[in-house]
Amino acid sequence: MEKLVIGILAHVDAGKTTLSEGILYLTGKIRKLGRVDHKDAYLDTYNLERERGITIFSKQAEFELGNRGITLLDTPGHVDFSAEMERTLQVLDYAILVINGADGVQGHTMTLWRLLARYQIPTFLFINKMDQDGTDKEKLLAELKKRLSDNCVDFTWEKSDLQSQFLEDVSVCDEELLEKYLETEEISTEDIQKVIRERKLFPCFFGSALKMTGVEEFLHGLEKYCETPTYPSEFGAKVFKIARDDQGNRLSYMKITGGTLKVKELLTDTEKADQIRIYSGAKFELAKEAPAGTICAVTGLSQTHPGQGFGIERESEMPVLEPVLNYRILLPEDCDVHQMLKKLKELEEEEPELHIVWNEQLGEIHAMLMGEVQIEILKHLIWERFHVAVEFGTGNIVYKETIAEPVEGVGHFEPLRHYAEVHLLLEPGEPGSGLQFFTACSEDVLDRNWQRLILTHLEEREHPGVLTGSPITDMQITLITGRAHLKHTEGGDFRQATYRAVRQGLKKAKSVLLEPYYEFRLEIPGDMIGRAMTDIQKMNGTFQQPEADEDDMMVLKGSAPVSMMRDYQTQVTSYTKGRGRLFCSLKGYAPCQNQDEIVEEIGYDSERDLDNPTGSVFCAHGAGFVVPWHEVEDYMHLEGVDESELGGTIPKGEESIAGNRNGRNQGDSVYCPPKNAGVGSYEDEEELKAIFERTFGPVKRYKEPQFKRTFSAKSDSGSYYRNSSSAKKKEKEYLLVDGYNIIYAWEDLKELADANLHAAQTKLMDILSNYQGFKKCTLILVFDAYKIEGHAEEVITYHNIHVVYTKEAETADQYIEKTVHKIGRENQVTVATSDGLEQIIIMGQGAHRMSARGLRDEIKATENQIRQQWHEKRQSSKNYLIDNISDEMAQYMKEKRLEK
Repeated sequence: MEKLVIGILAHVDAGKTTLSEGILYLTGKIRKLGRVDHKDAYLDTYNLERERGITIFSKQAEFELGNRGITLLDTPGHVDFSAEMERTLQVLDYAILVINGADGVQGHTMTLWRLLARYQIPTFLFINKMDQDGTDKEKLLAELKKRLSDNCVDFTWEKSDLQSQFLEDVSVCDEELLEKYLETEEISTEDIQKVIRERKLFPCFFGSALKMTGVEEFLHGLEKYCETPTYPSEFGAKVFKIARDDQGNRLSYMKITGGTLKVKELLTDTEKADQIRIYSGAKFELAKEAPAGTICAVTGLSQTHPGQGFGIERESEMPVLEPVLNYRILLPEDCDVHQMLKKLKELEEEEPELHIVWNEQLGEIHAMLMGEVQIEILKHLIWERFHVAVEFGTGNIVYKETIAEPVEGVGHFEPLRHYAEVHLLLEPGEPGSGLQFFTACSEDVLDRNWQRLILTHLEEREHPGVLTGSPITDMQITLITGRAHLKHTEGGDFRQATYRAVRQGLKKAKSVLLEPYYEFRLEIPGDMIGRAMTDIQKMNGTFQQPEADEDDMMVLKGSAPVSMMRDYQTQVTSYTKGRGRLFCSLKGYAPCQNQDEIVEEIGYDSERDLDNPTGSVFCAHGAGFVVPWHEVEDYMHLEGVDESELGGTIPKGEESIAGNRNGRNQGDSVYCPPKNAGVGSYEDEEELKAIFERTFGPVKRYKEPQFKRTFSAKSDSGSYYRNSSSAKKKEKEYLLVDGYNIIYAWEDLKELADANLHAAQTKLMDILSNYQGFKKCTLILVFDAYKIEGHAEEVITYHNIHVVYTKEAETADQYIEKTVHKIGRENQVTVATSDGLEQIIIMGQGAHRMSARGLRDEIKATENQIRQQWHEKRQSSKNYLIDNISDEMAQYMKEKRLEK
């Protein structure tokens, strides 16, 4: 039977669970309709869910719809449990977004919509509670088009007198579909399925789940317009949830995305699938195997985590929705703190966002939470599972830290019979990019195994900043050099050296404190808009021009710090006498407006943090001694990078430094080349080579070894494979071009870009197409799209070249570095850019560099060469007619030509 996984999402109290009950009843899964208020809903399996009337944990139900087996995943609607909902999105084929017809599109609904766009999930909409007074179908549809998408189409018209209007609305969602409709006046089911799958069309159904109106039509729509995905034969699985059953068995919920999972099959080197459970509500059935498309719970795995991939599946990115409040957990006096910490770590496996932290100095346990409702649930859960009555202290804001400019960090660890030294380049990343790790170290300087170990140590933990001890983010950390000892170096030595290098670099850098920001929508009576704008300004927030809404209401949109807006809903309700409404969703992280005040209030002393030392350990006369961070360069064994050669991201304003791990808060920043360098710096190849050798040692081009190992900063694989006895030559040539870097380096393109950027892009693409036609290399032109919210990576073919638009929060530099790292060892790769730091990293990856001016000269030389070859060919072309006739006839024709 074909399998399909559908998730159901909604703002709290929109009627999501009620709609799930109706679907399960109509498909014959349950015999009696349950109700949330009667505490007998099929998918509310947890006692506290029935008591509170809200969904806390995602659940699944299995039923059949036509010739398909459907897995319905019910997700939490309350914003405090949105992280649980987001983890489920990773495994969905389709989504159902339920909207309360009485309230319309609410704040959390917008957050859900953005997440569905980020994960590219085809979506059906069910507008519920249409039986309530005041609901207006036309107004709701207009609101959906305005706030969600113009391609929201009413599918209840499909079998009504308005069928022609329905077909017109569907056709305008896609150009190809529109052309077909204008020609034939027909649209097939397959055409509609295609545009829904591509997220170009969003079917809307209206009804009342409680009264079972519109639910059957909605089910028919799902059955008719959903496509069953095709899965590869290779095994793959994605873990999206960790839980425990009533007996305490650890369950790893996963979706099989390829092949088949069988009982007792090894999933890691040491762990296998003891049981495969197919849950439906609170009950489950044991299965011997799970084919692709199955959602199952697997026992026997103790080290899995949400987002983990098996087989062909890769690790998922960090979730967008993160807690922004930090609470101290208050334990009873007779409670063993360390035993309780161990138990709370079990809960952290199920809810990774809890981030249970033990503060050694204060002897306290802290947890990160989304809000007050989650606190009540967590207290009940701890009591139920561990029989310990805990309380929570006052919530504090979760801050983060980043840096404003590039800096080199050095870590050295050399107690007796140990040795390791690590040099890291710390650079500010794009807002929302999180932490990214690279290596530009030659394998002749430091063996690949040690490099891999250093990158692992960078990724394995959360590195604290030096201002408040908050986690660092939005940084690129590149390994530039290091040293090991043949006899005395152990793996733990590089862990110490790596951690110390990060901390030493942070101490030298200009650190920036980041705080979370809300994106808000405030609906308020028109005569109170002045009060609201004044309040937002006092909060250090920003807002757009107020917009007039219906019924003498004004709408104010903007962003403001979470710390200032936490209790503002109460104030709005008070001064508007209940008429005002405030909708907030987490936007991201931005620079803290009162950084000095917050730093002083927290009182973190990086020098007294013994768990995270900033200095290094050196050895003399058979004994180790500690060197403070500001003196490490005087003792280090390897030469560092000349600070005058560091470029970086320099802010236009304070707001541009900020961001968070997942790219939700884009600021403006501009690349600053190395000091005293203009466009086209490092034109002299010898100058660049001298800088590189002074930093990293002699330049030695990569030679293909007989044994080779795959290696990537982001990869978990380290498998060996044998090449043929003869070394494989790098036969394929690639040219990667940093699009905007070239445009703003060439004067004619820069002038054109100032007037019309798209025209400059097209002209560059045409120039490179001509160039590729002569060179016959694989040419990849890369443009930044990192500031476009929700933008996915896009690759198009323009004539004979490939044009890449990077995904949100990824710059052209990052894409090029990633690509060079992937293909540079196997192919002849050249990168065209005048970014000084980028050139250094490129050389470290075994690729060649070409400056913007160098590319210009190369193209001009190629054009001249083409003209010369054409001229020579024309001059040397033969008259084959005269060459093949007699001398007498040739002389006769020549005389005739002269007579003319």
